[in-house]
Amino acid sequence: MLKITNRTAIPLSDIEFSAIRSQGAGGQNVNKVATAIHLRFDINASSLSPIYKERLLNLGDSRITKDGIIIIKAQQHRTQEQNKEDALNRLQELLQSVTVTPKKRKPTKPSRSARKKRLDSKTKRAQLKSLRGNVKE
Repeated sequence: MLKITNRTAIPLSDIEFSAIRSQGAGGQNVNKVATAIHLRFDINASSLSPIYKERLLNLGDSRITKDGIIIIKAQQHRTQEQNKEDALNRLQELLQSVTVTPKKRKPTKPSRSARKKRLDSKTKRAQLKSLRGNVKE
């Protein structure tokens, strides 16, 4: 089980792993050992609540395809187990970012005294700048 919140967790059976060869320089093992992990998580087929599914699908993340599948490629570490753990952690962070409800913005207006202070400071600044001009004789 991958724990997202205290009440929400997803079973590992919902997550599909596949081992692939890592990119870049790697010495003798680069063409022999598949250490990178490709993680696929289908949002629509998962056991997540509909609210989380909707928020995930509305996210503008490049890791989420149009079909609603999250694809994470982990190839930073040298072993397959570490890369698998890294991919799971990144999926967990993505899912946790959706569980937080954003605060609703309250429109505010500056107070009368704040507006007066702003205009007074603008007037003072304008007077200061006007004194910098050429001196007439």
